[in-house]
Amino acid sequence: MVLLKSEAIQMGSSAPNFKLKDVEDHWVQLNDFKGKKALVVLFICNHCPYVQAIEDRLIQLRRDYESKGVQLIGICSNDASNYPEDAPPKLLKRWQEKHYGFPYLIDETQEVAKAYGAVCTPDLYVYDQDFKLAYHGCLDDSWQKPEEVKKRHLAEALDALLAGAKPASEQPASMGCSIKWKA
Repeated sequence: MVLLKSEAIQMGSSAPNFKLKDVEDHWVQLNDFKGKKALVVLFICNHCPYVQAIEDRLIQLRRDYESKGVQLIGICSNDASNYPEDAPPKLLKRWQEKHYGFPYLIDETQEVAKAYGAVCTPDLYVYDQDFKLAYHGCLDDSWQKPEEVKKRHLAEALDALLAGAKPASEQPASMGCSIKWKA
């Protein structure tokens, strides 16, 4: 496991369009989320310990914010042929067992991860209602120990957007396992 940090991306840039199948074999595209006050795009996977460590917090984030007009989506871009834990049947099983409650999409070609500039799992992006990037960074300040969280960076970014303000300019980078690129 190699620890990577996400790369800075221009705030205000448009969310790249996508059309991917979810774990239940339904097509999902960016425009399906028009009308949401914010869209949180999560590049995640099953096998990464960094994702596993924050998974329950992501699910709680969805519970806390979905009634406020915030939509979360997960995208797995890993090479499933070399990482079988990230194969679609295993993604579906985990999605069902954990009750994610948000779409979990499969980026088999890895084109969506490349378009977003995602490099690690988790790699977290928040877009405003116009699909303009407002936050790209980590979930909080304690990926490993939820009881030690003092600063909830992503939630604070959502709160700012929902209040009609810009999120703080300090956006600590996401960090995690590298996306498992196809050769």
